[in-house]
Amino acid sequence: MMLASMLAAFVANVLLGLPLFVCLLLAAVVGFFFVDLSLLPRMLPQQLFAGIDVFSLMAIPLFILAGNLMNSAGLTPRLIDLAKALVGHLRGGLGYVNVVSSVFFAGVNGSAVADTSALGSLLVPAMKKEGYSTAYAAGLTAGSSLIGPIIPPSIFMILYASLTNTSVGDLFLAGVIPGLILGVAFMIMNWAYARKAQLAVTGTRPTIRGVTVALFQAAPALMAPFIIVAGIVFGFVTPTESGALIVAYAIIAGLFSRHLDWQGIKSAVCETTRLSCAIFLIIAASAVVSWLLAFAQVPSEFSVLLAPFSDSPIITLLLLSLITFVTGMLMEEVSALMLLTPVFLPVAMQAGVDPVHLGIIVTMNITIALITPPMGACVFVAAAVSKLDLSVMFRAIWPFVLVALSTLILMILLPQITLFLPELLG
Repeated sequence: MMLASMLAAFVANVLLGLPLFVCLLLAAVVGFFFVDLSLLPRMLPQQLFAGIDVFSLMAIPLFILAGNLMNSAGLTPRLIDLAKALVGHLRGGLGYVNVVSSVFFAGVNGSAVADTSALGSLLVPAMKKEGYSTAYAAGLTAGSSLIGPIIPPSIFMILYASLTNTSVGDLFLAGVIPGLILGVAFMIMNWAYARKAQLAVTGTRPTIRGVTVALFQAAPALMAPFIIVAGIVFGFVTPTESGALIVAYAIIAGLFSRHLDWQGIKSAVCETTRLSCAIFLIIAASAVVSWLLAFAQVPSEFSVLLAPFSDSPIITLLLLSLITFVTGMLMEEVSALMLLTPVFLPVAMQAGVDPVHLGIIVTMNITIALITPPMGACVFVAAAVSKLDLSVMFRAIWPFVLVALSTLILMILLPQITLFLPELLG
């Protein structure tokens, strides 16, 4: 009864257009009526601040700032030029360029929404000229942007790690292969589309010199993920220190190349402040709801409900993924991650699921929600940059959702894929 009332309050306030953190706090107030209203004035402010008083969360604004600095330094066209040099000569080349560019961008900012906006404005018009339909070009841009939060650095993984005390380095390593597999899946999809639409080969075969020049120009951006992952995995820096290190690297690289000026730094800082404030408000409000659910023993009741499946990690993960998929269709992604992880963790641990593997499955689920109507943020951005009617975009996105879900199911069935690199590097 309490959970249903809180969910109803949250949905009603979302429909009224209130900010998400306010919707979460009002839902928590409803929950306090069922638990103990006298706890409200003491526990709400305490949990509100405790939710963001986590050292590892300091890495989030730093990684966001590093991505914004690199974007301000004009690295977006360089990464796209490198992708064109590698795959632009193939049939349907710009579709491959779209996917490969998303892989490169994943190591720069780890934001699916930012990737959709940046790549969509540049590649969707070019893809239309090459013969792609607008709906497919927009759908591929939104779909391939899902690679961003899976390949490190990833804000979702940092949030998951802060909730479960899981190693950020292990999570970053575990996300590399699933992210690349998702990219390959979209490239196969593009290959099938290009053959069916009989797209012409418009690019020229790359030369060694051309690829070398493009690689040299994009090198400052490509080095970023290696610095982040290597520093954390080999114990040179903590995740937060890694964020500070990559910010310093982005500023030095941008100033050295003379593509980043003080106005660009100011713009990056302002954008980072705006986005970080929104994220931390949601984290703080979600922490209140999470504490309330734990106090009411909702995770324990949920564990009892799924107890018949506790001897099968695969069935457990499939059920948790189904719940996350439906939740992601109706709730903002950070909120869903913060609320579901504390509930899912004991259930998955009881079924024998590795917490690192669970982190990748949760991250992929939450990421897929970014392209799932009606709340998927990337769907709205792709529709806006491609000037496509939202109803058309909602219909066009489902094949890409199915491809992403197929990759997710593969990860559930073969956990060795996600655990290979963390186990290899200890």
